[in-house]
Amino acid sequence: MTTSSKTTDAAASLLSRVEAVLITSDRSLSTSRLVELVGEEASSGVTEAIERLNEQYAATGRVFRIEQVASGWQVLTLPEHAEVIAKAQKTKAQTRLSASAMETLSVIAYRQPVIRAEVEAIRGVGCGEMIRQLMERQLVKVVGRAEEIGRPMLYGTTKRFLEVFGLVSLKDLPQRETLVPKERKASKPAASAEAEASEDAASGVEASGEVASERGEVEA
Repeated sequence: MTTSSKTTDAAASLLSRVEAVLITSDRSLSTSRLVELVGEEASSGVTEAIERLNEQYAATGRVFRIEQVASGWQVLTLPEHAEVIAKAQKTKAQTRLSASAMETLSVIAYRQPVIRAEVEAIRGVGCGEMIRQLMERQLVKVVGRAEEIGRPMLYGTTKRFLEVFGLVSLKDLPQRETLVPKERKASKPAASAEAEASEDAASGVEASGEVASERGEVEA
């Protein structure tokens, strides 16, 4: 076997290993983790393999691509197939977050790290049960304790949150300023302002969720 043939075989083997690992993973995998799993020495080899795989998928009309999500890589279906996938799996209606859960999640996403009392002050209702449900869905986690009386727990979002809403990082969340209508600029009472902040945050996270849904991901 010639050196050229060995090189070609090695490249094909790497493509197969990268594809096998990603296509069987239900979570995004970082480049460093992929390097470890496939036995490659350099991260550049893995990223080049991903580029080549996506080129092959496009050339052969495959319905999925390897996309960067939550600081890692994951196989996702193309946006045009989102509706039929949702119908087939029947998960959209069954697993969609309630309005209360979405609003609570939104406040945590935009205010993190945040204590429960602050979330409840913004929403105007108790949020203990909503936070518990979000933690069960692995969208929210305890990230520490506040340096104040009682050392209350601080909450933040998880890597799963980024995956579900199709975000690479929290920086990709829509900016609140882009969600606030111009007519709201006049000053308002504090209670009203806090309530609207909660609604704006929910709109931002829902906007991200719509993008994730269009990319063919299953809602949390």
